[in-house]
Amino acid sequence: MTTTRNGVVFSMTNSSPRNKVIAFRRGINGKLTRIGAFATGGSGTGVEMVDPLASQGSLILSRFGRFLFAVNAGSNTISSFRVWANGTLTLIDVKSSGGVSPNSLAVSGNLLYVSNRGNATHASNITGFRVGCDGHLTRIIGSRRLLSTASAQPSCIVFNRTRKWLVVSELNTNRLTVFRVLKNGTLTGRTVNKSNGAGPFGSVFLSTGVLLVSEAGPSALSSYRVGANGKLHVISGSVLNGHTAACWVSVSRHEHFAYTSNAGDDTITIYRIMNGRLSVVKSVRSTSDVTAAPLDSGVSKDGRNLYVLNGNKGSISVFRICLNGRLIRIQVFKNTGLPIVGAQGLAVR
Repeated sequence: MTTTRNGVVFSMTNSSPRNKVIAFRRGINGKLTRIGAFATGGSGTGVEMVDPLASQGSLILSRFGRFLFAVNAGSNTISSFRVWANGTLTLIDVKSSGGVSPNSLAVSGNLLYVSNRGNATHASNITGFRVGCDGHLTRIIGSRRLLSTASAQPSCIVFNRTRKWLVVSELNTNRLTVFRVLKNGTLTGRTVNKSNGAGPFGSVFLSTGVLLVSEAGPSALSSYRVGANGKLHVISGSVLNGHTAACWVSVSRHEHFAYTSNAGDDTITIYRIMNGRLSVVKSVRSTSDVTAAPLDSGVSKDGRNLYVLNGNKGSISVFRICLNGRLIRIQVFKNTGLPIVGAQGLAVR
């Protein structure tokens, strides 16, 4: 059986005591049909609230879609799956996350890092793993690193495309902490940068090295360049979208446009990207219901569709991406098998 290269979407129930990943098939027109549910071998939090993990990247695919990785925030573990051509999953491994309440993942080649939110007695941290050719995970000795404070509450962790930098958004401190990645997979340095806007949440690196960070406080998007010492230099600072709680961000295939999910008022904002500079194009509704609370999002590998998890409805909205970056909603898929409230994570291929 061969591994998949496109045509699937995954989301996570975050249920307790048995967390599951739900798989969906993408049709030629981008619309979804449900494939099935696959146990992660761990536990979610089971909390019935919008955005229970307060994060982006709780469910991610490896670059070519061979493996899928998921956090189990209720059992402090992470899971790895093999992804097959028909969209089904085989659980390969479950490992301790190296901390408490794992909530975001970053993968680059055979290197996987997880952020752990921590709690009153366990500090926020990040921990690294090697991904074997069969999907098994091996914790990297000496990879565990603390963030700027014990209660930093990481919300997203990302590698740049060359795997030189690892950036962590810290929701509690309004900081962006940058680490340099060494050849052995460990990290050195810890450059703490002040976020341009309050509530840095989701983040994504462009192939040019530009970093985009969504800001929940002002409901905005900022762009940065990374200096030689890990210091971030603002390109466009806190470009407001006029909505509420811009927490998640994804980019179009050719990186001309970015899309923020504004959970506070059921909107998706389209931003134009030109040489790292940002401007608002327009906003569209994720559903016809203003209480849907759009969360995690992802663009299909072919660049034709944007998918958005609606955190207050348990549904997934499907958009066609036009050549000018604009979005046309073509489906709100309701028969997902996800909880109406409490699901988290979206991975698209």
